Amino acid sequence: MTVQCECVLDYAAQTGESPIWNASEQALYWIDIQQPALHRFDPASGQDRHWLLPDEIGCFALCADNAHAILGLRTGLYELHLPTGGLREIAAAPFDPALFRFNEGGCDRRGRFWLGTMFDPKDRSQKSANLQGEWHSYTAAGGLVPHRDFAVIPNGLAWDRSFRTMYVSHSDAGIIYAFDYDEDRGRLGKRSIFASVPHEIGIPDGCAIDEEGGYWSAIHGGGRLRRFHADGRFDADVYLPVSLPTMCAFGGAELDTLYVTSKSHGLSAKQREEQPLAGKLLRFRPGVRGIPTAMFGAAGVAQG
Repeated sequence: MTVQCECVLDYAAQTGESPIWNASEQALYWIDIQQPALHRFDPASGQDRHWLLPDEIGCFALCADNAHAILGLRTGLYELHLPTGGLREIAAAPFDPALFRFNEGGCDRRGRFWLGTMFDPKDRSQKSANLQGEWHSYTAAGGLVPHRDFAVIPNGLAWDRSFRTMYVSHSDAGIIYAFDYDEDRGRLGKRSIFASVPHEIGIPDGCAIDEEGGYWSAIHGGGRLRRFHADGRFDADVYLPVSLPTMCAFGGAELDTLYVTSKSHGLSAKQREEQPLAGKLLRFRPGVRGIPTAMFGAAGVAQG
């Protein structure tokens, strides 16, 4: 299926990522990893505000107070005061920043912030080392807590509507896993394969969950979003005008609009000419609604 995508922001991000809809503001927050910056897009006015950052940003969480965001930068975890742009470190990086960075994140219903780490060395000659990252969860009281799920590129983080299942994708392996999730303790249980993506069509990147339990995976390198049913069965491919989609998020007053971020970094001059919308913020109506996004600290979790 090919959809008519609307370009809502004429700015080509190097790596647009991690769109998050803030229902109370009716605005979309997203990041450009290499700029590096956190952005806020207001669909009503078409205006995009951004906060420039001192190092690469891999993921973020919006705080329940609507005044702060928690940022996963290469050098650690930081709190950004949105009204002033003030930035303070709240946790040191649990890895060597020369070799790793944060790359994926999201909050569970109790307000814990989960973050993936990936091997992405500043010295590109070390790329062949193929070291694995892992997941961490963060609370103000408990700090960063490691969780033993290892992948070269952990991605595709989401929960089902009940928050009893947590999804993650191992992008390099092309596998999307489902974990039994203990919401009370914030712990991972039994892991099973939810779905897989053949390497010849691309790799599973970021995702979104709809109200029917459908899992929408951005197929990086495949120029599409692939929807899986709640039981992992393939449903449909939605083809996009960009080859490197990175993530999608439901937004709008009725959560019936799907926003899509993508990457322009690494494309050749010919590819950029063929894909004028690469890196730009896109949206379309998928015919199904999403579920609300959880925010950091929303339920006041006391421990990790």
